[in-house]
Amino acid sequence: MEHYIIICNSTQHMLNADKILKQNGIKTELVPAPAEYGSVCSTAIKINAYNIDMAKELLYGNSISVKGIYPYKIRKLDGLINRLNKGLDSDIKDVLKKVEMGIELDEDDIVTILSANGDENLSSIYNAADEMRKAIVGDVVDIRAAIEFSNICRKNCFYCGLRRDNMLVERYRMSIDEIVDTAKELKKIGIKTVILQSGEDLWYTEEKIIEIIKRIKKETKMRITLSIGERNEEEYRHYKEAGANNFLLKIETTNREIFKNIHPDDDFDYRVKCSEWLRKYGYINGNGNIIGLPGQTARDIAKDIIFFKEMGIHMVGIGPFVPAKGTPFESLPHGDVEMTLKTVAATRLVLKNVFIPATTALATVDKDAQVKALMSGANTIMLISTPEKYRNRYRIYSNKNMVDIDTAYRAVIKAERKMPPYINKEFLKLLN
Repeated sequence: MEHYIIICNSTQHMLNADKILKQNGIKTELVPAPAEYGSVCSTAIKINAYNIDMAKELLYGNSISVKGIYPYKIRKLDGLINRLNKGLDSDIKDVLKKVEMGIELDEDDIVTILSANGDENLSSIYNAADEMRKAIVGDVVDIRAAIEFSNICRKNCFYCGLRRDNMLVERYRMSIDEIVDTAKELKKIGIKTVILQSGEDLWYTEEKIIEIIKRIKKETKMRITLSIGERNEEEYRHYKEAGANNFLLKIETTNREIFKNIHPDDDFDYRVKCSEWLRKYGYINGNGNIIGLPGQTARDIAKDIIFFKEMGIHMVGIGPFVPAKGTPFESLPHGDVEMTLKTVAATRLVLKNVFIPATTALATVDKDAQVKALMSGANTIMLISTPEKYRNRYRIYSNKNMVDIDTAYRAVIKAERKMPPYINKEFLKLLN
């Protein structure tokens, strides 16, 4: 079935367009905009081709500012199979043939990828994902920076070192001035996106979060990602209106039983509703999962990836489980690096036009894993940019690898990728 995508000139026009089309009986899907029509960090409206004339009439009749309406292109990797290892297992070859032809992968296909073993099969999967990454987003690795501004959390998640009942944690809160000043230092390096991350600390009220957003916008002009957990719908709307661009809220797992077992005081349906609100208000929507949770199967992970696709997620953070001292899970083994890399590759092959970080958790488990992730479909690195006096206290998991600009630069070079042009060139000279 043929489809078209509609790209508007602003988030507000996109949201209005989506609302008008739905009100008139046109089924829409919000998807990351294809890179050739703008930025991965924008949202397009996907509709069936047979609705296109009616859609144009509605959009132009309601003064919607439309950047363009384009046929939805099926992303193929022509000649892929000929470029891969010849000794592939038949089931792996069948899945990668679908990738070559631009046929959408289903849940069973994803399970096949996640169940693969053997060097030839794995290298072919990673190479296919790397080709898809190159075709979609190119060779430049996006560098973002996180300010972990509070390690206080109201929740008691069994896997998280910041959990409320962990008495081993020395708690802290950064002041608004400290947060803004840290963002200004990142601006000097050339960082374009700052991630404001914390435990679920309600001391930072809606008014305080809005003040932080507005001050950073005014004083740095940086893009802002919030990662502050579950809030109510009105707060999400107000943060977007204040200037927040992105929001990161991980589902961790779409298996309800596993979710319940790791989140004693969370509600699965409310977490999903939060993601729906973020999509509704036009955020660049980030999500993700943890690989290696107790009881998790390849089928569970495949369902996570399908969830990300159906939710129109723009950025997917995939990391192995890493145990944290002072938690009920502190004695469990860490998640498997190979399964995490397979999940990165499968996510790239299924979602295609998304940002996928080479996560800090991977770097914590295996010092070379960030490079491996960049060569398996990932295209982003997040720096830990919390002030030194607080940095060692933000321990979601133990033995955290503090990824800085130097670490990121060396991973990018080793993976034979490119640093982004916005990073201060004088600063890069100091790393050479």
